[in-house]
Amino acid sequence: MKKIIRGGTVVNARETTRGDVLIDGETVIAVGQIGDVEGAEVIDATGCYLLPGLIDNHTHMSMPFGGTTTADDYNTGTQAAAAGGVTAIVDFALQIAPGGLQSSLDEWMGRAEGAAHVDYSFHMAITRSDEGTFKDMPKLVDQGISSFKVFLAYKDVLMITDDIFLRILEESKEHGGLVQVHAENGWIIDRLVTEALGRGDTAPVWHALTRPEWVEAEATSRAVRFAEQADAPVFIVHVSCQASAEEIIAGRARGVAAYGETCIQYLFADITDLERPAPEGARFVCSPPLRDASNQDFMWDALKFGHLQSISTDHCPFDDPQKALGADDFSKIPNGLAAIQHRLPLMWEHGVKEGRISMNRLVDVCSTAIAKQFGMPTKGAISAGMDADIVIFDPKQPFTFSTETSFMNVSYDLWDGKTVAGSVRSTLCRGTVVFDKGEIKTQPGHGKFLKRIPFDVARQGDVA
Repeated sequence: MKKIIRGGTVVNARETTRGDVLIDGETVIAVGQIGDVEGAEVIDATGCYLLPGLIDNHTHMSMPFGGTTTADDYNTGTQAAAAGGVTAIVDFALQIAPGGLQSSLDEWMGRAEGAAHVDYSFHMAITRSDEGTFKDMPKLVDQGISSFKVFLAYKDVLMITDDIFLRILEESKEHGGLVQVHAENGWIIDRLVTEALGRGDTAPVWHALTRPEWVEAEATSRAVRFAEQADAPVFIVHVSCQASAEEIIAGRARGVAAYGETCIQYLFADITDLERPAPEGARFVCSPPLRDASNQDFMWDALKFGHLQSISTDHCPFDDPQKALGADDFSKIPNGLAAIQHRLPLMWEHGVKEGRISMNRLVDVCSTAIAKQFGMPTKGAISAGMDADIVIFDPKQPFTFSTETSFMNVSYDLWDGKTVAGSVRSTLCRGTVVFDKGEIKTQPGHGKFLKRIPFDVARQGDVA
């Protein structure tokens, strides 16, 4: 069935135009002044902006961690995504069994299939080394899993050694993969945590104080240097502070294909949130941790000027009873924030309205650049031939953060009570209205698996 979205302003990464959008089935077929189309459903978007569906390339649904499992599955988590204007996610599948990667990917695929409301794909997180792992890497790229992740933190759980990291970079480059890195020095963190607990320092703020900025910056520098040695691309996830971002900037200045993202929590929260009384402080525990607010202006500029290519949420939600596992020991608090629904309204309010970034740059860092970086050629723009992933954003309809307006499967909202000027009115994923005026309109299973194309450095030429 055809649809026409009329009366809105179309905002892409490189241009803003007044016009209608004509959709046929799952695809945009025209943008501009469109006359009557017989039998087409008309959606009135007068006064609204039409944005390409946001892509969240960093989420953790149904993920086991710290003796528990993230609170959102692919049903509830993608409902919240759609309510925030997100039409595609790239989630992390963890290697959980020896003997390769395929069985772990199959398990994660099974969790998402028939459950998701928006489109989805996976990064494959490599947590152990065996020959099956390296044999499976090209097979996964062929299946559309064109990115991998390694952890330089979480000693004795997820962390890999430097020699294995280098080999993963080399293997990934050969087969068209992109390696992502959680950059913190796990050895130093382990020592600092042991020392803090030995002194009786157990409160949530010590999670940040035992993971200082220099520990992230050192690991980022190491990751970029290893990529330089391997002549391979590298993507640093959840960059939290100026010191870490500067290591990426330095690498790029040397010609390294080094890229990075930040996350909304590093722009809209800071270390003082960890000092809140229980249970609130524990809700803000994530890794890397929240930093001193003095970093935030630099991080905004890093996004604005292309030193960091994108912004995600690292959505990794745990409810209060789960966070309470570390009530007497900060090191046992499950790491992660509930945030997938809130990127667009926060970025619009404090980015666009306050003049930190343009509307077009917001679209770029939340959608277009991510689509290019992670091999989704039919996503990230509203133009003929692209998937009809469209957000109708009303800049004059206020939105108040609360558990009543949140679709995330936790009993709190990190920004509870905060009101912003604009809100997501409707979200279309491949031409189907998933979210409209506060309600989810689809059934679980509307979302499809995205087979992503291999990474190509040349394709990143216009990714600032």
